[in-house]
Amino acid sequence: MILQLEPPIMVETPLGTGQAIFIIDYGIHQNTCWVVALQKDGIIKHFDCNDVVLSTNYTYGLNLIKNTFTHKKNGSTA
Repeated sequence: MILQLEPPIMVETPLGTGQAIFIIDYGIHQNTCWVVALQKDGIIKHFDCNDVVLSTNYTYGLNLIKNTFTHKKNGSTA
């Protein structure tokens, strides 16, 4: 199943900030795939759901703690 996000969602990825434009669900045995247009150069990339974090939105109070992919999963710096 492919879901088009309307409007796109601003997300953080290991390659930088971008707009998530599609989500692809391959079923219960595989993680969802996020299709993201990167902000810096417009390149379209596919990311595993574990590599996508909602961007900070101060208006709605979403994700106020900055998430970066320079930290290991346990919280210590890389």
